[in-house]
Amino acid sequence: MENVEEVRYAMPMIGDAAPQFRAMTTMGKVNFPEDYKGSWVVLFSHPADFTPVCTTEFIGFTKMTEEFAALNVKLLGLSIDSLHSHLAWAKSIESIDLDGKGCVKLTFPIIADISMNVARKYGMLQTVAKTQTVRAVFIIDPEGIIRAILYYPMSTGRNLPEIKRIVESLQLHDAQNVSTPANWQPGEDAVLGAPLTLEEAEARMADESLRSVDWYLAFRKPE
Repeated sequence: MENVEEVRYAMPMIGDAAPQFRAMTTMGKVNFPEDYKGSWVVLFSHPADFTPVCTTEFIGFTKMTEEFAALNVKLLGLSIDSLHSHLAWAKSIESIDLDGKGCVKLTFPIIADISMNVARKYGMLQTVAKTQTVRAVFIIDPEGIIRAILYYPMSTGRNLPEIKRIVESLQLHDAQNVSTPANWQPGEDAVLGAPLTLEEAEARMADESLRSVDWYLAFRKPE
């Protein structure tokens, strides 16, 4: 029997321009990233509609919509289910009171990618289940550049506050040219890049406005 090489689709990398696509969503047609120019975007895929983990994620994203909007972030979901399946699932979600605090109505569009066109462009298809997308997250900046990528296994729901924290870290970096240390939370000290010369290192250690742990590790309050 002739061996047929398995077709694999490469995913874009951090720093790449987000692949362009046109698609139908639960809120109408979308031309991406053109329609989202000037906004940050959290583009996330889920394995399938009417699945337990995905349902909790979509309810969670909906409850955080205003928090993301305050950061100029728009949410955009995707799976390779049909538009009718998405609509039926969205209506089902409206009747689910997950935590006893009331039901929610989805506030962001879900891409119907039954042709798998978008999933292939973003490397979202699973190796084992080729008719399902992985639990992926692409954080895309207002210029349409991919700034962060997260992949989760099917059995693990995403940490939504962590996705928000990554956006806040990226925005702080862009605004003040600083980085954020391990376990950083908004409002906490940021770190400066390491000095590149002895003169810079000495000046860093002498700067009383900084909390210098060593010549290459200095913290300062965000402005």
